[in-house]
Amino acid sequence: MIGFLLITFRLPQASTMASMVDNLFDFILWTSVISFVGIVFGKLLFLVRFRRKKVPESKTAYITGHTAMEMSVAGILLVWVMVIFYFGWVDYKKLRVAPANSLEINVIAKQWLWEFQYSDGRRLTNELVVPKGRPVKLIMTSQDVLHSFFVPNFRVKQDIIPNTYTSLWFEATQLGEHPIYCAEYCGAAHSGMLAKVKVLEPDDFEAWQVEGSLGPMAALDATANAKVSPAEMGKTLFSTKGCNACHSVDGKTGVGPTFMGVFGHQVELQDGKKVAVDENYVRESVMDPQAKVVKGFQPIMPTFKGQITDEEMSALIAYIKTLKEAVQ
Repeated sequence: MIGFLLITFRLPQASTMASMVDNLFDFILWTSVISFVGIVFGKLLFLVRFRRKKVPESKTAYITGHTAMEMSVAGILLVWVMVIFYFGWVDYKKLRVAPANSLEINVIAKQWLWEFQYSDGRRLTNELVVPKGRPVKLIMTSQDVLHSFFVPNFRVKQDIIPNTYTSLWFEATQLGEHPIYCAEYCGAAHSGMLAKVKVLEPDDFEAWQVEGSLGPMAALDATANAKVSPAEMGKTLFSTKGCNACHSVDGKTGVGPTFMGVFGHQVELQDGKKVAVDENYVRESVMDPQAKVVKGFQPIMPTFKGQITDEEMSALIAYIKTLKEAVQ
C-alpha cells in the first residue's frame, strides 16, 4: 500500500540528482517501516506472553538483562545509522560541488519575487530559463530578508541569506515548466513568492539566448540584446568606483592585490591563514576590507558599505571572474 502511494503521488524526477535523493529517502522510509512493524509486533507479543497474572507480586521473576543481545541491537543500529550517514554525505558532496562547465546565473531574492540575471545582461522576473542536459549553477543573495530557493521536481533547496552568497546547482532532465517556491517564511506575501523553471532543448536555449525570440518568449524581454552584461557593468564600476586606483587587472602589484586570476584561488592573509577567493570573500573585502587583509598589504582600503548595491556587487564579481590568467 505504501509503495503504491509513493509511486502514485511521487513528484517527477526532473533532474540528475532527484533519483539519488529519492533512493536515500526510500531507504530511510522502508527501514523505518520495518523497524516500526517489528517494534509494534514485539510489544504485542510481550503484552500477551508476559501479561500480569493473578499471583503475588513478590513472586515476579527478577530480570537481569541480556548483555549479548543488547550489544547486538546497539551494534546493528549503529551500522544502520552510519550507512544512512555515508550515503547522505556522498549525496551532499554531489549537491554542493557544481561541475566546472556549469552555466552560471545570478539570483536575487526579494519580497516577494525572484530576479534571474544572465551573463549576457538578460534579466527575468519569476521565470528561470535553462537548457536540458547542462549543469546550471545559481549564485544567490537576498535583497532584504531570509528566503529559500526550492524546486521540488529537481529535489534541490538552498537558503538565501542577506549580505552573503549561497549557491546550488542542478542538471534538468525533463523539458517543460517546473515550479519554484520560497521555502522560508519571508513576510505577508510569502505564499505568493512563486516562479518557474522553464527547461528547453539546448538548440532552443541557444536560439533564445542569441535572438531572444523563442515564440511567446520574445515579448518577455524584447530589449535583451540592448542590455549590458554583468561583467561589462562590473568593468565600468571598477573604474567609476575607483577600484583601479589600488588594484590592477594585469598582474602588477599596486597599493592593493591584483585581480588577475585571483578568483577561485587561495590568498594568504597577514596572520598566515589562507582563504579561498570566492563570491563571499570578494563581498566581505568590499564591505569590510579590514576583516581579511592579504599578506604584504596595508589595511588602508575604505569600506564601500552603503555605497554599492547587491546588483553592482554581483557585477563586480562577474568582472573579476573574467580575469582568468594565472596570478603573476
